[in-house]
Order: sequence, then C-alpha cells, then structure tokens
Amino acid sequence: MQVSVESIGKLERRMQVQVPAERVSEEIAARLKTLSRTARLKGFRPGKAPLKVIRQQFGVQVHREVIGELLQSSFSEAVTREQLAPAGSPRIEPRSIAEGEDLTYVATFEVFPEVSLAPVDALELERVTAEVTEADVDAMIERLRKQQVTYRSAARAAAAGDRVTVDFEGSIDGTPFAGGKGEDVAIVLGEGRMLAQLETGLQGLAAGDAKVIEVDFPADYRATELAGKRASFAVTVKGVEEPHYPEVDEEFCKQFGVAEGGIPKLREDVLANMRRELEQTLRNRNKAAVLERLYQANAVDVPNALLEDQIRDLQVEAMRRIGAKDASQAPPREPLIEPARRRVALGLLFNELIRRENIVLDARRTEQRLEEVVGAYGDAEGLKRAYRANAQAMRQIENLALEDQAVDWVLAHAKVREVPSTFKDVMNFAA
Repeated sequence: MQVSVESIGKLERRMQVQVPAERVSEEIAARLKTLSRTARLKGFRPGKAPLKVIRQQFGVQVHREVIGELLQSSFSEAVTREQLAPAGSPRIEPRSIAEGEDLTYVATFEVFPEVSLAPVDALELERVTAEVTEADVDAMIERLRKQQVTYRSAARAAAAGDRVTVDFEGSIDGTPFAGGKGEDVAIVLGEGRMLAQLETGLQGLAAGDAKVIEVDFPADYRATELAGKRASFAVTVKGVEEPHYPEVDEEFCKQFGVAEGGIPKLREDVLANMRRELEQTLRNRNKAAVLERLYQANAVDVPNALLEDQIRDLQVEAMRRIGAKDASQAPPREPLIEPARRRVALGLLFNELIRRENIVLDARRTEQRLEEVVGAYGDAEGLKRAYRANAQAMRQIENLALEDQAVDWVLAHAKVREVPSTFKDVMNFAA
C-alpha cells in the first residue's frame, strides 16, 4: 500500500492512499468463495453453485462492500503507519474504485495538536480556604427555624416580615393592564417576591385599610409592555399575620430526621452537611481558578471537528435543561463557539498533563465522586448500583475524579497563595 501525506493547514492533512489491485481482487474472491457456501440460487443445491455464477449474481454487490470496508481499514492502517492521530472522521474522496485497478483515494482530516504545557511551577494561583464555625452553625439552624415559619393573625398594622393578604388592581394612566389584578394574594413583606415599592407601601396598613400605591416597573421588567412604566395599584388589605418560629427543641430536631440525640445531634448533622457543601464549593472554585490559569498560560490549536462536536454537546445540554426535544429549540451556535473552544482546549491540556505526569486514577477518588453524585438522593445505595452497572456513567465519574487529581497536582506544584475566607462569603449565605 502506498501512502503520501501533506499538510494543508496547522492541523489539516491530505493523505493519498493507493491499495494494490491484487489486494482488492483477493478480498473480493475470498468474499465470493465464502458466499458460495451458503448462497441459494435457482437450479442449484445450496453451496453447489459454480463460483462463476456466484460472481455474476453477487459480484457488483460484493465489490461495493469490499471497497467500502477497504476504504475504512486501509485508512486506519495508513494513519497508524504514518503515526498520525486523527481528530474526528476523515473526508474520503475515492479516485479509482473500478475492479481490476488499484483502489486510490484522498482522505482529508484533522490531527490532534501537539500540546506543550508551560511549566506548572511558574503558574501563580490563589486558593480560597474557609472553615465552618460555631457561629455558622448557629446561623444555619436559624435559617432552618425560618423555614418552619407559621403565621398568626395580628390585630395591628403590617410591618416587615408580616404576611399581608390583599386584593389589588393595577392601572397605567387609568387603564387596567393584563395580569395587574389579584384577589386574596398573600405577600410576605420584605421577601422580595413583589415589586419593592408595592411591599413598602403595604407597611403600616391594617386589615380593612385601602390605599393606592405608585409603582415603577424596572426598565428590564420581564413583561416588556410594562417595562419602564409607572402603575397605580389600588390595594385593599384583607388580613395581617405575624410570623411565628418554632423553638429549637426535641420536636424541632425530629423535623430534620434527628429522632435521638436532640440538639447536639442536630448540630453535629448540620455541621457535617455544611462542611461537605463547603468542601465541594471550594473545590469547584479552586478548580475553576486552575482551569483559567492553564487556559491563559497555554495556547492550543483546537481541531474544528472537536469544536463542532463540543458546540453540539452544549446545545444538547441547554435543551436538556429546559426540557426541549425539538432541534429547532436549540440555542444558536455562535455564542457557544468560545465556551466550546475553551472546553476542548482544556480537555487537551488535561490529557497532556495526565500523560506527562503519569497521573493514575485513584479508586478512592472515584468512590468519593460517586458518593457526592448520589448523596443528594434518597436511595443512595440503589443509585450507586445503577451507576456501577452503567459503564458509560461510571466513565464520566472516573473522568471527573481523574480531573480532580490533575487539579490537585497543579495546586501542589504551582505558586499558590492561600486566600482565607468565610463560610458565609464562599457559600453566599445569609441566615
């Protein structure tokens, strides 16, 4: 087999391949001989038809099949011989496929780039650190209290935190607008679910009070026909209720699955959950910092084939998030080009780092990753079994674990400055 390769771009190659006619003929003859043993032809017993008859009957079909298979197999042989690593499928243009002649074709394809990592020990990184304090646990338990809030009727004017039940009707320049009317609508003042001017205007009103409240819709309001306009809301207060929070006692603990051990056990469980969430968030944040520095420090030529695959993956991910199934609902590709390019480049960089430093998958890290994935679900053990029975799903978990190990390797060898923070800031937590 004769092979010649030329570069027609940074990553694009054009390869000409010539497969000897003898090899094609031998393959066709072998296929016809095999077929003759089982072929059923009128006038002949099974397996007794002469090879000449078999060729007349099936020759064109077998020739077509052999050519198709040889195009694929000879391409694989050629790139192996030339030590090329194709990135994506080739575009194959047959030049000569007639029986009795050499099979010749031209294959155009991209190869993976040569990745040369900048010295990791020269990278400067910041690693955020934080711990969960007793005050953080107190704040979390206070949040749990507020989640168990109930409301009781209050014979007074409404204040921040109260729940106010109202009827209202909105109008702009005296004309009511669609969606501007409501009856028996419960509004918790200060929660921010309604426009701020409306919630503020309700403070100081008691049951039976009526008031017209002026409200300015934001310029970026979701209902574009109302955006930037001023509306008048005629409001009637039907009831005012004040919040009531439970005591932190044995009964409160039971609401969160603590049947024994009381408040100390509840605090222990809360602390464990907070530490786990903090650890995951810190790892993701510090990982993002490593990815950004690697991307900035290493220019990588991205094969178009991989780029297009990644754009399609991002479109599919976006459709899955919104529950879309129709391809017409896929987001446009243009805004996804750079995120896709970054993903592909980082994948190539990580693969090179893992290869160069011989980073081997740690089974314990895989197990930790699996625990995190299933931890948020009720039947964690059942979900683990389902993952382990699915080779593709487990490969995804293993890839994440190996990526974590590569990030840890970078953090261990780069110039890292520790940046102390707090649980509240890292988690964007307010009690």
